[in-house]
Amino acid sequence: MNPLTKVKLINELNEKEAELGVKDSVSWHSVYKDSAWVFIGGFPYELTEGDIICVFSQYGEIANINLVRDKKTGKSKGFCFLCYEDQRSTILAVDNFNGIKIKGRTIRVDHVANYRPPKDTDDIDDITKRLREEGCAPSVPPPFSSESESEEDYAVPVKKPKKDKKEKKKKKKEKKEKKKLLKEEKHEARTETSASSPVKVKKEKEDTAYEKYAVKGLAGSRRDRPGQDSRNPQDRADEMDRFRDRYGGERDRDGEEDKKTDRNREDKRHEDTRQRDREGDRERDRGRRGDRERNGEREKERDGEREREREPERDRERERDRDRRERDRGNDRGFAKHRDHSREREHRRN
Repeated sequence: MNPLTKVKLINELNEKEAELGVKDSVSWHSVYKDSAWVFIGGFPYELTEGDIICVFSQYGEIANINLVRDKKTGKSKGFCFLCYEDQRSTILAVDNFNGIKIKGRTIRVDHVANYRPPKDTDDIDDITKRLREEGCAPSVPPPFSSESESEEDYAVPVKKPKKDKKEKKKKKKEKKEKKKLLKEEKHEARTETSASSPVKVKKEKEDTAYEKYAVKGLAGSRRDRPGQDSRNPQDRADEMDRFRDRYGGERDRDGEEDKKTDRNREDKRHEDTRQRDREGDRERDRGRRGDRERNGEREKERDGEREREREPERDRERERDRDRRERDRGNDRGFAKHRDHSREREHRRN
C-alpha cells in the first residue's frame, strides 16, 4: 500500500472517532497499549536524530530512537523508530504528527506493535540495552486507587551506617583465620602420622633354583640339559664353514644375478632416454626445416608482390623513355630541316 494512502486512512480514523466521541478503551489506539514505539517515515534524508527528537519531544519525553542508516555509506534511509517514556505520548504523536510536512515532504507516523531491535549490539549504552531486553517501553501507568496509600511504597531507602560495614569486615576476617587454622591442624596431623608409622619393606622370596644352579655350576648344568650338543668346538667350526660354503655360494650367485639384472635395467633406461633424445632432436630438426621452408616461401611471395608493385612503375618509366625518344627524333628532324633551309638561302644569295 502507498504510504500516502496509509496517512489518509489514519487521519480518517481519527476524524471518525472524534466525531463519534469514542472512548480511549475502545479506540483503535488501545490495540497498541503495550507498546511505546512509533514508526516515522517519509521525512527528508538530511534530518538527524537530534532534529527528529526536537520535533517529536513536544508530546512526551523520548527514551530511545533508532534512525535506520545504510551500512556502507552511513546515510539515512528516511525512516526511524522512536520510543517514548509514556505510552500515552504515542497517541498524541500519531494524532498530531501524521500527515504533516517537514521541508516539503509529508511524513507518516504510526504505532508499532512488536518492535524488533537491530542485531548489532556493539557500542550500546545501558538504556538502549535495557529497552531491547524488555522489548518495549513501559506501558500506561496504573491509576491511583486511593489517596491514602502507605508511605512505605514511597519511602526512600536509607543507607546503612558504617558500623555495620566494619562489623561485616571483621566477621569475614575471623572466618578466614579459622579456615587457615583448620588447614594447618590437618597438615600437622598428616605429618605426625607419616612420621610415627614405620616404613614397610617387602622381603624378596628365596629362589631355590638359583641355589641349585650355584651349587652344581654352569658346566655341569649345561651337560645335564636335554638336547644339548656335546660335540667339540672344532667340529662345530668345520660344520659352520661347510654351511657357509654351501649356502654362501648360492647367496653370492643370487647377488651377482641381481646386480646383472639391475645393470640390464639401467642400460635399458639409458637406451630409452637416448632414443627419446634422438627422436626429440629429429623432431626439432624437422620443425626447423619446416620453418625454413615456410620462411623461404614467404620471402618468395614477398618478392613476387614487390615485383608486381614495381611493374606499373617500370611501365611508366618505359613510356617516359619512349616519349623522350620521340621528342629527340622530332627535334633532330626540325634541326635538319632548318639546316637545309639555311643552306638553300645561302646558295640563292650566292
